[in-house]
Amino acid sequence: MDNQTGKLPAGVLVESFEYDKKNEELVKKSFWSKTRKAAGKIPFTREAIAMYYCAMDAKTPLWAKGIAFGALAYFISPIDAIPDALIGLGFTDDAAVMAAGIRAIAGQVKEEHKQKAEEFFEDS
Repeated sequence: MDNQTGKLPAGVLVESFEYDKKNEELVKKSFWSKTRKAAGKIPFTREAIAMYYCAMDAKTPLWAKGIAFGALAYFISPIDAIPDALIGLGFTDDAAVMAAGIRAIAGQVKEEHKQKAEEFFEDS
């Protein structure tokens, strides 16, 4: 994460994310408020929520947590390569980072994480 902007550069490959406590803290603090605001605007909400539950799971390996928290921190961060307010384009960089993160940790996102993501929509 860039200390000046608080945002990960869009060009950073998700696979190279290492576990960073600051990313975890940002995700724990802001994930749900950002997700609730963006839920109807982004196609990857379920995957982001499943990734969140995967990252929070004590059984998830640290390398996978690093990727998940890095991708989720990029999504949450208010400073973007492409501002989220731009209709039609705003979430494209977030989607690219999330897609890379989801692919990178696909084997770690378990059915229980996906079920919890579904429950979020049932309860909303």
